[in-house]
Amino acid sequence: MANTASTRFFPFIGHWQKITLGLFLLVLVCWFFADTEVIALEPWAELGRMFTGFITPDFGATEYLLEAVWQTISFALLGICLGLLLGFPLALAYQHPLIAAMCAFIRAIHEIFWALIFLQVFGLSPLTGILAIGLPYAATFARVLADILQQAPPQTVFALPKGTDRLSALIYGRWMHMYPQIVAYIRYRFECALRSSAVLGFIGMPTLGFYLESAFRQGHYQQGGALLILFIALIGTIRFWAKPAMLWVYLPLAVYFLPELPVLQPQLIWRFISIDILPPMLQGQTLTAWFAADTFIAVCEWAYELVRDQVWPGIIATLVLACCALGLTHVLTLIMLPLNTTLMMPKWVIMLMRGVNLILRSLPEYLLAFVFMLLLGPSMLPAIIALALHNSGLMVFLMARQSDDIIVPLTYRARLDHYSYVVLPAIYPHFMGLLFYRFEVIIRETAILGMLGVMTLGFYVDSNFAEIRFSGALLLLMFTAGLNVLVDYIARRLLQAPRDKLQAC
Repeated sequence: MANTASTRFFPFIGHWQKITLGLFLLVLVCWFFADTEVIALEPWAELGRMFTGFITPDFGATEYLLEAVWQTISFALLGICLGLLLGFPLALAYQHPLIAAMCAFIRAIHEIFWALIFLQVFGLSPLTGILAIGLPYAATFARVLADILQQAPPQTVFALPKGTDRLSALIYGRWMHMYPQIVAYIRYRFECALRSSAVLGFIGMPTLGFYLESAFRQGHYQQGGALLILFIALIGTIRFWAKPAMLWVYLPLAVYFLPELPVLQPQLIWRFISIDILPPMLQGQTLTAWFAADTFIAVCEWAYELVRDQVWPGIIATLVLACCALGLTHVLTLIMLPLNTTLMMPKWVIMLMRGVNLILRSLPEYLLAFVFMLLLGPSMLPAIIALALHNSGLMVFLMARQSDDIIVPLTYRARLDHYSYVVLPAIYPHFMGLLFYRFEVIIRETAILGMLGVMTLGFYVDSNFAEIRFSGALLLLMFTAGLNVLVDYIARRLLQAPRDKLQAC
């Protein structure tokens, strides 16, 4: 009888069971091949020193602290504005396959890799940070805003007076209906932009991340603890200081207090796009020589060696690391989610857990991995733990509200068995959809964790940039973007299967 009721109310539970079982089988296989060795000699002693520094922060140890905080906010704010300016027109044409493909490619490359590209042209200037955030965020805005606008009720557009221009129809017929969802998403992306802005400090941009890396690398944990507390407070109080009406105050201030922009040198830009990014055998050659048979063979041999020696090992390491992190994210989210819902816990426990979630989702994966690598040594384990903690914190934050909105029967009690039977099946499809969306993000973050020494695709990309082999770095970035697009396609197909069954019924 119970099976009949379960089938009636959750007709596709078998589909999610198969996906979950397949996921964990894949994770077990990947965990077997993952490098999870603990190499550090005294991880607990180092952790104790970090904890001591965190509870006794020294806010006066960092020079130019307020300037670093403001630069972090400025890069995030200007990057978001640039993303909106470019992303909104793209969202209106996102149904075109070429536009969708271009946006998928752009957002598949992490902001820090965009920063490494622009660094070669503009140096450590504000343009590098703003463009590195603005371009991938524009592609993300294009996709998400297009999805949100498609959810607008069509009746309003049909009710508009005859002859209404297209812009007015868009604003009054679709945009205003979805305005609360659009504003909420922009606020969420701004939180993400603050994390991205901080991460740019790891490559030398004058944001909080620059001072964080220096403090932790030198063992100055009191200084690092103060910076972490400040950054967490910055994220946690967004709803108080990042009001839409304050945008007209912050934006001019962000532009006014930007560091001096460098004089653009067209010859450097032209050299980068016409010489530096070309394979070595094409540099300095005429167009006629490009199409010679021996040149073509040399280019093919160069690409083959790069794919054999760097691309395939990097893809394998990236997928192994990402799958392990995805499985651990799944487990941690399921453990923490009951602790964050009013259907299971009293308010004081929920407030405490929300503070924990704030810390987990505020700290960038790159920073968490850097800290765990100091504790556990250079292996995949710090990266797996960092990715899982950050993404589980984000997922719990997003899923807890949906759990609170579930209408439960009068017989429901705040017990784990009631929660598992009544609440979890109702939210599990959305949970898996969000998990697979985070998998795409994990793939992107896994790539940049290679900059810490984990031999993912990002490790080889960073090595090519460091050795001024831009052609190899760009080829690797193309494979990185292609891997993200492929993962996104597979995830969408898995999530589309139950919808297709529903339509068939």
